Amino acid sequence: MKFSIFQLSRRGGRAVNEDRMGYCYTREAALFLLADGMGGHAEGEVAAQLALQSIAAQFQREAQPALADPTDFLHRAVLHAHQHIQRYAKLQRMPDSPRTTVVALVIQNGAATWLHCGDSRLYWVRQGQLLARTRDHSYLEMERNASTPIRLAHKLLNRNVLFTCVGATSKPIVDVSGPHILHSGDRLLLCSDGLWGALKEPALLHGLCAQPVNEAIPALVDSALQIAGASSDNVTALALEWEMPEHVPSQYDVSTHAASVSELFASTIQSSHDLESLDDALDEEEIERNIAEINAAIRRSAASKS
Repeated sequence: MKFSIFQLSRRGGRAVNEDRMGYCYTREAALFLLADGMGGHAEGEVAAQLALQSIAAQFQREAQPALADPTDFLHRAVLHAHQHIQRYAKLQRMPDSPRTTVVALVIQNGAATWLHCGDSRLYWVRQGQLLARTRDHSYLEMERNASTPIRLAHKLLNRNVLFTCVGATSKPIVDVSGPHILHSGDRLLLCSDGLWGALKEPALLHGLCAQPVNEAIPALVDSALQIAGASSDNVTALALEWEMPEHVPSQYDVSTHAASVSELFASTIQSSHDLESLDDALDEEEIERNIAEINAAIRRSAASKS
């Protein structure tokens, strides 16, 4: 595999940046993740962090060095993350569990498969043309994409509200797409609603394709923050260009072709040994210590990105 990648998260006019992103890969498979903790519920940043850690940990266990079935993996990994968040809430005796959106992309054998839950999006672009994007799990998107007209109680319902997420009391509703064969130069963008909500789609797509991803993403994030102003949501984006054609090598390139060992594993996502231990039978003191370590890591990450 060979790709160029760049990721960036900026806090908008919010007290806390509840967005999280990251990626990991082996010689034959790569996983890209983005989660947006839901601010209307307590500890959204914890839900987002737990989701990333849980999915990445499962990827590391199963990609040896390839996944048996990317679609099946994504379904199971997101459900496992959902259960981790619910268990965290139970251990903390929280009246309402933390919640998050998730968009997850797996690339294997030159093909992309993705899953999303909520309104964090994935865009797939080739030569400046949009090939696909995820459809938000919101009432507004439901209305727009209904095959027959539907009527919602507009006066009583905020149509931007999500009808599913990861961490809620009900099982998350997810959509999966793929596998889709990638061509050299294809670009894929994972982003939170702080980006796509501030930028019109033509401007977003043009900005994504006009420059190398390490220049395009900072420009898009800055533009979204400026347009939204003081009320801006947090803005997070992760973009990659696949098998970069006529590309000048840079520090943002990843290539696994030269790896000589099948056990190669690299990750930008925080170690998840604490999550694995939550699956074991622990005493209350050890559980509290593990949770404290997670919270401390999240605070350090938020401080470094604000």
